[in-house]
Amino acid sequence: MYQPPLFREDRLEVQHELIRANPLGLLITAGASGLMANPIPFLIDPEASEHGTLRCHLARANPQWRDLASVDECLVVFQGPQDYVTPSWYATKRETGKVVPTWNYATVHAWGRPSVTHEAGWLRRQLDDLTLLREGGRPVPWQVGDAPADFVAAQIRGIVGVEIPIGRIEGKWKVSQNRPEADRAGVHAGLAAAGESASAMAALVAERGGLRS
Repeated sequence: MYQPPLFREDRLEVQHELIRANPLGLLITAGASGLMANPIPFLIDPEASEHGTLRCHLARANPQWRDLASVDECLVVFQGPQDYVTPSWYATKRETGKVVPTWNYATVHAWGRPSVTHEAGWLRRQLDDLTLLREGGRPVPWQVGDAPADFVAAQIRGIVGVEIPIGRIEGKWKVSQNRPEADRAGVHAGLAAAGESASAMAALVAERGGLRS
Protein backbone atom coordinates (compact mmCIF):
# COMPACT_ATOMS: atom_id res chain seq x y z
CA MET A 1 0.00 0.00 0.00
CA TYR A 2 1.25 3.50 -0.80
CA GLN A 3 2.26 4.87 2.58
CA PRO A 4 3.29 8.51 3.04
CA PRO A 5 4.85 8.57 6.53
CA LEU A 6 2.33 11.10 7.85
CA PHE A 7 -0.55 8.68 7.26
CA ARG A 8 1.02 5.49 8.63
CA GLU A 9 -0.64 3.75 11.57
CA ASP A 10 1.63 1.03 12.94
CA ARG A 11 0.03 0.44 16.34
CA LEU A 12 -1.31 -3.10 16.28
CA GLU A 13 -4.07 -2.42 18.81
CA VAL A 14 -5.40 0.45 16.64
CA GLN A 15 -5.31 -1.73 13.53
CA HIS A 16 -7.16 -4.52 15.34
CA GLU A 17 -9.79 -2.11 16.62
CA LEU A 18 -10.58 -0.98 13.08
CA ILE A 19 -11.01 -4.63 12.09
CA ARG A 20 -13.36 -5.28 15.02
CA ALA A 21 -15.39 -2.16 14.20
CA ASN A 22 -15.48 -2.93 10.46
CA PRO A 23 -15.37 -6.74 10.22
CA LEU A 24 -16.48 -7.04 6.58
CA GLY A 25 -13.14 -7.47 4.85
CA LEU A 26 -12.36 -7.85 1.16
CA LEU A 27 -10.65 -11.26 0.84
CA ILE A 28 -8.29 -11.27 -2.17
CA THR A 29 -6.48 -14.24 -3.71
CA ALA A 30 -4.39 -14.81 -6.81
CA GLY A 31 -4.59 -18.58 -7.28
CA ALA A 32 -5.45 -21.09 -9.95
CA SER A 33 -8.73 -19.27 -10.60
CA GLY A 34 -6.94 -15.96 -11.19
CA LEU A 35 -7.52 -12.81 -9.20
CA MET A 36 -10.58 -13.19 -6.98
CA ALA A 37 -12.12 -10.96 -4.30
CA ASN A 38 -15.07 -11.56 -1.98
CA PRO A 39 -16.46 -9.45 0.89
CA ILE A 40 -16.38 -11.72 3.96
CA PRO A 41 -17.03 -10.97 7.68
CA PHE A 42 -13.98 -11.70 9.83
CA LEU A 43 -13.05 -12.14 13.46
CA ILE A 44 -9.63 -11.13 14.79
CA ASP A 45 -7.92 -13.20 17.50
CA PRO A 46 -5.13 -10.91 18.76
CA GLU A 47 -3.40 -13.59 20.83
CA ALA A 48 -3.27 -16.45 18.32
CA SER A 49 -0.14 -15.24 16.48
CA GLU A 50 2.37 -12.40 16.56
CA HIS A 51 0.17 -9.96 14.63
CA GLY A 52 -3.14 -11.67 15.34
CA THR A 53 -5.08 -14.30 13.38
CA LEU A 54 -8.09 -13.67 11.16
CA ARG A 55 -10.93 -16.19 11.12
CA CYS A 56 -13.80 -16.46 8.67
CA HIS A 57 -15.99 -18.92 6.81
CA LEU A 58 -17.04 -19.19 3.18
CA ALA A 59 -19.88 -20.96 1.46
CA ARG A 60 -18.69 -24.35 0.23
CA ALA A 61 -20.09 -23.35 -3.17
CA ASN A 62 -17.67 -20.39 -3.27
CA PRO A 63 -14.66 -21.52 -5.36
CA GLN A 64 -12.31 -19.15 -3.56
CA TRP A 65 -11.81 -21.56 -0.69
CA ARG A 66 -10.04 -23.98 -3.03
CA ASP A 67 -7.55 -21.28 -3.96
CA LEU A 68 -7.13 -20.45 -0.27
CA ALA A 69 -6.16 -24.06 0.34
CA SER A 70 -3.28 -23.82 -2.13
CA VAL A 71 -1.89 -20.25 -2.14
CA ASP A 72 1.07 -19.13 -0.05
CA GLU A 73 -0.48 -15.77 0.75
CA CYS A 74 -3.74 -13.85 0.59
CA LEU A 75 -4.70 -10.25 1.33
CA VAL A 76 -7.62 -8.94 3.37
CA VAL A 77 -8.58 -5.26 3.14
CA PHE A 78 -10.65 -3.64 5.90
CA GLN A 79 -12.21 -0.25 5.22
CA GLY A 80 -12.95 2.12 8.09
CA PRO A 81 -14.56 5.56 7.93
CA GLN A 82 -14.24 7.36 4.60
CA ASP A 83 -15.56 10.58 3.11
CA TYR A 84 -15.11 13.12 0.34
CA VAL A 85 -13.36 16.38 1.23
CA THR A 86 -14.33 19.47 -0.75
CA PRO A 87 -11.79 22.28 -1.25
CA SER A 88 -14.55 24.65 -0.12
CA TRP A 89 -13.79 23.66 3.48
CA TYR A 90 -10.17 24.84 3.28
CA ALA A 91 -9.09 28.25 4.53
CA THR A 92 -6.36 27.97 1.89
CA LYS A 93 -9.03 28.17 -0.83
CA ARG A 94 -9.88 31.71 0.24
CA GLU A 95 -6.22 32.66 0.62
CA THR A 96 -4.63 31.28 -2.56
CA GLY A 97 -7.16 29.13 -4.41
CA LYS A 98 -4.45 26.47 -4.78
CA VAL A 99 -6.49 23.52 -3.54
CA VAL A 100 -8.05 20.37 -4.99
CA PRO A 101 -10.62 17.84 -3.73
CA THR A 102 -9.49 14.69 -1.95
CA TRP A 103 -10.84 11.68 -0.12
CA ASN A 104 -10.18 10.86 3.53
CA TYR A 105 -10.17 7.26 4.76
CA ALA A 106 -8.84 4.78 7.29
CA THR A 107 -7.91 1.29 6.14
CA VAL A 108 -6.03 -1.81 7.28
CA HIS A 109 -4.42 -4.33 4.93
CA ALA A 110 -3.45 -7.75 6.30
CA TRP A 111 -1.45 -10.45 4.54
CA GLY A 112 -0.99 -14.06 5.62
CA ARG A 113 -0.87 -17.70 4.61
CA PRO A 114 -4.40 -19.12 4.86
CA SER A 115 -5.41 -22.58 6.02
CA VAL A 116 -8.78 -24.18 5.36
CA THR A 117 -10.72 -26.35 7.80
CA HIS A 118 -13.82 -28.51 7.45
CA GLU A 119 -13.92 -29.45 11.15
CA ALA A 120 -17.49 -29.09 12.46
CA GLY A 121 -16.46 -28.00 15.96
CA TRP A 122 -14.29 -25.19 14.61
CA LEU A 123 -17.08 -24.05 12.31
CA ARG A 124 -19.69 -24.05 15.09
CA ARG A 125 -17.40 -21.95 17.30
CA GLN A 126 -16.85 -19.55 14.41
CA LEU A 127 -20.59 -19.13 13.89
CA ASP A 128 -21.18 -18.61 17.63
CA ASP A 129 -18.37 -16.05 17.94
CA LEU A 130 -19.32 -14.14 14.81
CA THR A 131 -22.97 -14.02 15.85
CA LEU A 132 -22.04 -12.77 19.32
CA LEU A 133 -19.95 -9.98 17.78
CA ARG A 134 -23.03 -8.46 16.15
CA GLU A 135 -25.83 -9.70 18.42
CA GLY A 136 -24.17 -9.25 21.82
CA GLY A 137 -25.32 -5.66 22.26
CA ARG A 138 -28.94 -6.25 21.31
CA PRO A 139 -31.63 -6.31 24.03
CA VAL A 140 -32.62 -9.87 23.10
CA PRO A 141 -29.64 -11.30 21.20
CA TRP A 142 -30.22 -14.09 18.71
CA GLN A 143 -28.01 -17.15 19.18
CA VAL A 144 -27.11 -19.94 16.79
CA GLY A 145 -28.66 -22.36 19.28
CA ASP A 146 -32.03 -20.70 18.76
CA ALA A 147 -32.26 -22.46 15.38
CA PRO A 148 -33.10 -26.20 15.20
CA ALA A 149 -30.03 -28.41 15.69
CA ASP A 150 -30.52 -30.33 12.45
CA PHE A 151 -30.85 -27.07 10.52
CA VAL A 152 -27.63 -25.72 12.05
CA ALA A 153 -25.82 -28.97 11.25
CA ALA A 154 -26.93 -28.73 7.62
CA GLN A 155 -25.75 -25.11 7.44
CA ILE A 156 -22.35 -26.11 8.83
CA ARG A 157 -21.99 -28.77 6.15
CA GLY A 158 -22.43 -26.00 3.61
CA ILE A 159 -19.47 -23.88 4.73
CA VAL A 160 -15.70 -24.13 5.13
CA GLY A 161 -13.53 -22.32 7.66
CA VAL A 162 -10.42 -20.24 7.06
CA GLU A 163 -7.68 -19.11 9.44
CA ILE A 164 -5.11 -16.52 8.40
CA PRO A 165 -2.23 -15.89 10.83
CA ILE A 166 -1.24 -12.35 9.89
CA GLY A 167 2.32 -12.23 8.61
CA ARG A 168 2.25 -8.54 7.67
CA ILE A 169 -0.19 -5.76 8.47
CA GLU A 170 -0.37 -2.09 7.49
CA GLY A 171 -2.66 0.70 8.61
CA LYS A 172 -3.25 3.99 6.85
CA TRP A 173 -5.24 6.87 8.35
CA LYS A 174 -5.47 9.61 5.70
CA VAL A 175 -7.48 12.18 7.64
CA SER A 176 -6.18 15.62 6.60
CA GLN A 177 -2.98 15.46 8.70
CA ASN A 178 -1.09 16.97 5.73
CA ARG A 179 -3.17 20.17 5.71
CA PRO A 180 -2.49 23.39 7.68
CA GLU A 181 -4.34 23.71 10.98
CA ALA A 182 -6.93 26.11 9.58
CA ASP A 183 -7.70 23.67 6.76
CA ARG A 184 -8.03 20.77 9.22
CA ALA A 185 -10.43 22.85 11.29
CA GLY A 186 -12.46 23.61 8.17
CA VAL A 187 -12.61 19.94 7.18
CA HIS A 188 -13.73 18.99 10.67
CA ALA A 189 -16.44 21.64 10.71
CA GLY A 190 -17.65 20.65 7.25
CA LEU A 191 -17.85 16.98 8.08
CA ALA A 192 -19.52 17.64 11.43
CA ALA A 193 -22.17 19.73 9.68
CA ALA A 194 -22.76 16.96 7.12
CA GLY A 195 -24.57 14.86 9.70
CA GLU A 196 -24.36 11.38 11.17
CA SER A 197 -22.96 9.75 8.02
CA ALA A 198 -19.78 11.84 8.27
CA SER A 199 -19.45 11.91 12.06
CA ALA A 200 -16.89 9.10 12.29
CA MET A 201 -14.55 10.84 9.85
CA ALA A 202 -15.10 14.18 11.57
CA ALA A 203 -13.98 12.56 14.83
CA LEU A 204 -10.85 11.12 13.21
CA VAL A 205 -9.90 14.50 11.69
CA ALA A 206 -10.28 16.07 15.13
CA GLU A 207 -8.32 13.31 16.88
CA ARG A 208 -5.41 13.13 14.44
CA GLY A 209 -5.40 16.87 13.78
CA GLY A 210 -5.23 17.97 17.41
CA LEU A 211 -8.65 19.62 17.25
CA ARG A 212 -11.59 19.62 19.61
CA SER A 213 -14.25 17.22 18.30
